[in-house]
Amino acid sequence: MQDCHFDELAAHFAHKIYGGSKGAVRLAALQADLTEVLATTPLRILDVGGGLGHMSLWLAEQGHQITFTEPALPMLEGAQQQFAEKGLTAEFIQASWQELPNILTEQYDLVLCHAVLEWLAQPAEIMPVLKQFTKTDGWLSLAFYNKDSLVFRNLIKGNLRKLAKLNFAGEQGSLTPQQPLDPRQVEAFVEPLWKIQHRSGIRVFHDYMLAKFQEKIALEEMIATELSYRRHPSLSLLGRYLHWLCQPR
Repeated sequence: MQDCHFDELAAHFAHKIYGGSKGAVRLAALQADLTEVLATTPLRILDVGGGLGHMSLWLAEQGHQITFTEPALPMLEGAQQQFAEKGLTAEFIQASWQELPNILTEQYDLVLCHAVLEWLAQPAEIMPVLKQFTKTDGWLSLAFYNKDSLVFRNLIKGNLRKLAKLNFAGEQGSLTPQQPLDPRQVEAFVEPLWKIQHRSGIRVFHDYMLAKFQEKIALEEMIATELSYRRHPSLSLLGRYLHWLCQPR
């Protein structure tokens, strides 16, 4: 298995996702979590594998200084376009996470690593690099695709034979990650380097709800309810993504 980077078709579909309720709920949950820990003064922020730049754009709008990295050129160009449309600036770098230690020398108040681990061949190997770029009193915002959620989704859909074959990867060219992550395994390679201070589930119930019911609910109500359950002691563990806010040990 190799690290997966996105082509133009994937960038197009990713943009469509952020135009719908899935993306809106995801952004709202991440923003709610980060609002709890961000200082009001401008921070230096590194976004590793930032995709189309939605989170970095939101942070830039609040006056934070952004260094944006993304290996896939279609994604990087999409982020640059979003910033330009808003009249905002950032440092844009086309590079994989493996290349960053040879490019960047500074440390940051906040490092974002959202929806990256599940696309890597060896996700544990990125953790020391992320720590290298985080100040001792800084934060890591880590979000990853939750294997438990995918298992439960297939159970309630009756895909028992698929589960029996341990077939979790998405179709080639799809946006379903190539390697959904077991949260216990992620915790095992995160904890030696990081203290996990806050845990949330992202899209705790949205993705399990039938489309005909989703259509009846106003987006504002959907988001507000998702936020209210994102740290529920049981339900949060079924979020399609899990978001952990961590500090260096």
